[in-house]
Amino acid sequence: MTTKTAIIGLGIMGRRMLEQMLHHPAYDPVQLWDPNAENAAMALGMAPGLQLAASAEDAIAGADLVYLACPPVPRRALALLAAKAGKAVFLEKPLGVDIAASSDLVQQITSTGVPAAVNFTQAAGVALTTISNDAAAGRLGELAGIDIVVTYGAWPRAWQQAADWLRFREEGGMTREVISHFLFFSERILGPLSLVWARASYPADSALCETHMLARLENAAGVPVSILASVGGAQPDRQELTIKGTAQTARVTDFYAMSTSDGGAFHAVPPSGDDPRSSSLRAQLDDLSKLVAGQPHRLATLDEALRVQKLIEAMLQGKS
Repeated sequence: MTTKTAIIGLGIMGRRMLEQMLHHPAYDPVQLWDPNAENAAMALGMAPGLQLAASAEDAIAGADLVYLACPPVPRRALALLAAKAGKAVFLEKPLGVDIAASSDLVQQITSTGVPAAVNFTQAAGVALTTISNDAAAGRLGELAGIDIVVTYGAWPRAWQQAADWLRFREEGGMTREVISHFLFFSERILGPLSLVWARASYPADSALCETHMLARLENAAGVPVSILASVGGAQPDRQELTIKGTAQTARVTDFYAMSTSDGGAFHAVPPSGDDPRSSSLRAQLDDLSKLVAGQPHRLATLDEALRVQKLIEAMLQGKS
């Protein structure tokens, strides 16, 4: 049996998910919708047999699972509409930008009892699964901390330019879009984190998102997570998560590429299959199928996503 799926939001993430669903035996993406005609045309070009739904509401009505890849503010209303209609819900991250609204969203979706999760893309992937197992088994030794380093020449990046909202302070920024992934990963390793201090820097135009972020967080045992993020300068993208142990340190670069060190140079861990991004998305879809079927899964829960959102928004506000 395949799950009739609606994809609402056909930007880069929506189209990536559509591509994977078209080749996954568990999904039948029967409903597509986006208010942007260019996005819709590109998606329909990938799946010529499909048609665009007349509205987001019609797309939801015609599916059993709703994947929401639209920006955070409209995502909330559509998630509630889908959940109250008894549809399974898979939301892009961040869960939202307003804590009270997201807390209410979690409560309302939970009360419906529908399957629901948030797409932190590393949740079911090889890197998080491997490092979690190694940490739990003691192969890393005593955990000494996690470092998150994110640097870009420009934000949004070239491939994100069509999603103009990403450059604005209201919903966008690299802290919400990228660092949230690594905080989710960190909490899976260290448990719940608390913000110790944070400082964000913003451009002169108050409508635009942050250009720099420095922060320190800790788990209940005081193990630190250190964050350095910046935008500017002629440089390649750098997205690096380093989980430091006394016996071995693991590093994840660009979300999926793993390497390890026992004190010397880092050595790459050969990937187990084809393109790691595609493999990771397929793993997410494998576990999403388990969620819809009521089986155990590795996807981010609504509560996990809300906890990450609270940390992210507190960092953006700043704490000394």
